[in-house]
Amino acid sequence: HGVVGGAGGMMVSADTSGSSIASAVSAGSGAVGGGGRVPAGGGVGDRGGEHHGGRGPSAAGGARGNFETLRTTSIVSRQNKNHQPGDMGDALSGYKRIRREHQRAQLKLEEKCRVEMESHKHMLDKEYETLLIQFSKELEKLRMKHEKEHEKKVDSCSIAVKRLQAEIASRHTTDMKTFQQQYKKHCKENMEKWKKDLQDANATKKQKEATLQSQREFLKASEQEEEHKLHERQSDYLILETRKFRRRGLITYFIREKDLLGEELQKREQQLSTAHKMLMRHQQLTEDLECRQQKAIHALKEEQMNRQHSAELNSQHEYMRRSEKDLHKKHAMQQKQQPKSLKQKEIEIRRQFRDTINIQRQQYKEYKQQVVAKTPREEQRSIMKRLKEDQRRKLAMLADQYEQSIAEMLQRQSLKLDECQVVEQQQSSEELQQELDVLTEYQTRNRQAAETQRSRERRELEERISLRKTLLQQKMKEESQRFDREKAERLRLMHDKQSRELDEFDKESIRAGFTALQIAEPSTERWPDEFNVSSQMLSLTVSHPSSLGT
Repeated sequence: HGVVGGAGGMMVSADTSGSSIASAVSAGSGAVGGGGRVPAGGGVGDRGGEHHGGRGPSAAGGARGNFETLRTTSIVSRQNKNHQPGDMGDALSGYKRIRREHQRAQLKLEEKCRVEMESHKHMLDKEYETLLIQFSKELEKLRMKHEKEHEKKVDSCSIAVKRLQAEIASRHTTDMKTFQQQYKKHCKENMEKWKKDLQDANATKKQKEATLQSQREFLKASEQEEEHKLHERQSDYLILETRKFRRRGLITYFIREKDLLGEELQKREQQLSTAHKMLMRHQQLTEDLECRQQKAIHALKEEQMNRQHSAELNSQHEYMRRSEKDLHKKHAMQQKQQPKSLKQKEIEIRRQFRDTINIQRQQYKEYKQQVVAKTPREEQRSIMKRLKEDQRRKLAMLADQYEQSIAEMLQRQSLKLDECQVVEQQQSSEELQQELDVLTEYQTRNRQAAETQRSRERRELEERISLRKTLLQQKMKEESQRFDREKAERLRLMHDKQSRELDEFDKESIRAGFTALQIAEPSTERWPDEFNVSSQMLSLTVSHPSSLGT
């Protein structure tokens, strides 16, 4: 019975010698204790205990508890076996190492993505700031150019006015000299005529001289009067032409001012459009980088998960092969130990048979003495013979029964051992398959959860990108609307200023004695080409000055 108990102990040892991958995955790091579990009893340790005085598992456990440094050879061999490569402890250590490697790889990739994103944002910010600085320089350069053109326009208008006044004054001087020459000639002719008429008249010399003197004074007064009138006409003409030219110069200045303002606003609109295009391009580059980084992180996590699942499956299959191999070894050991166990049982039965025979012989001897004492002498021989035959027959029957019981015991133990091994193998296969199914189901759930997490992260990234793009578009729209309002306001202010300045100039001309029609009618003087404006443009400028800027 001790041998059979030892075999049963080995069966328990094989069942509890290690933990499966499914339980290790479910329990985490705490499964290491299950993987290194020492059998409760039986097996080689039990036999070793029997050889050392029949100590059982409890005695061995107590000895190990009291004397940690005293270990039997079986314990040392079992511990060495538990620390061999491929054991569950090494597998869990491998899982921990893989997880640490995965965490380091993820942290390294996330840090790389963070540095890359910061560098990307810094580069985009620097590019946008450079563009704004370039725009500011271009606008400043354009404003300086416009200021120079304004000054040049004012100077050219002032020079043109002076030139026009000089030309008109020179012409007026010539006209005055011509008028004086003609008047002197006319006066000379009149004086000649009057002298001739006085010679024919009967008058004294004194009367003639008085008449001539009065005529001469009349002609001189008339000359002065006509010269004064001519001078006034020339002065009025000069002032009128100067006012006309100044008004035309003011209008051309307004037209050029509108053109320059339109050029500035167009330049700013182009710059705003360029800045918006750059922001959209930056948004697209950032979106591509974020998607690429997220895809790289997801690919790394998926690769790590596949690697971990592959390691778990390989370890589980290795554990299943090792469990099957250990079970086969245990069954082979049981088959090997079975003849010895049966031999011991057979010896025990034969010993019982011999004891039974001795008891029967002792009983037959006592029964023989009783029969001999009660039977007459002449009948004792036949009775003794009958008793011996009866004894021989019973001993033969008893021997047959024991031989038959030995045969039945051998057959029964063999069948029982085979059935137990088959049942144990089936149970072990079912348990291993169940553990493999649990591991597969766990990995499937883990994969689904990871895919759900990745889908949620992709959706969140798309939502962030969409929100950022919406805010950017809203900001660009607000900037465009603000620029349109500023553009309309500047054009309106310019229109009001030009209308006010033109009205003040016309009122000043009216106070000078000229009508609006006289100031607005075309001039007969020859003006520079830059001051020649078509009538359509002139009317458009006077009535709708803001339309030129648009």
